[in-house]
Amino acid sequence: MLRFTALCAGLALSASAFALSLADLSQQDASGGLKDALTQGAKVAVQQLGKPGGFNDNPDVRIELPGKLGKAAKTMKMMGMGAQVEQLEATMNQAAEAAVPQAQALLVDAVKKMTVQDAKGILAGPEDAATQYLNKTSREQLRAKFLPIVKQATDKVGLAQQYNSFAGQAASFGVVDAKSANIESYVTEEALDGLFKLIAEQEASIRQNPAGAATGLAKKVFGAL
Repeated sequence: MLRFTALCAGLALSASAFALSLADLSQQDASGGLKDALTQGAKVAVQQLGKPGGFNDNPDVRIELPGKLGKAAKTMKMMGMGAQVEQLEATMNQAAEAAVPQAQALLVDAVKKMTVQDAKGILAGPEDAATQYLNKTSREQLRAKFLPIVKQATDKVGLAQQYNSFAGQAASFGVVDAKSANIESYVTEEALDGLFKLIAEQEASIRQNPAGAATGLAKKVFGAL
């Protein structure tokens, strides 16, 4: 009985020795683990979105016609003009899918530039704190990279002309608002929103299940949260 009690006490002591908190981690480990996890999340998001159907087949990020034009589109679908709307939206989503692969290098670069101070604030923050950091530090560069690719993709299939023609028809169902004015800018912003949405989902998943992290260091850091 004494031997069993001693064994239990030894196991409990051993378990407590391996139960780390953030305070037990070096700043270098904490920063490195976060960078590993964020790089992983960014790569997964880019891979999921930057393929055929990445946007169009995912209802959480699928790009639809904007603002009041979108409301008019629903009315037009009910009036038998659904094929034109669907073709237009499919083209918009394909343009976003073409742009997203360009994001990976910029996102990884933004992660590398993260300071130890940044990492400490992110690890103590909400479950999308790292994604918010990426959005703040890389969105402008990503926008500049995406916009010409979206424009090239939309020019190739004459999307702007299709869109303007559709907007003219839709005008009788409601005023086209400012958000709807430039189709390339609208698709670019929607593509960025979708990208950061998926990165946030990856971040939340790793925070909730550290075992899903790709590196031992990331498992260690998020396991300590």
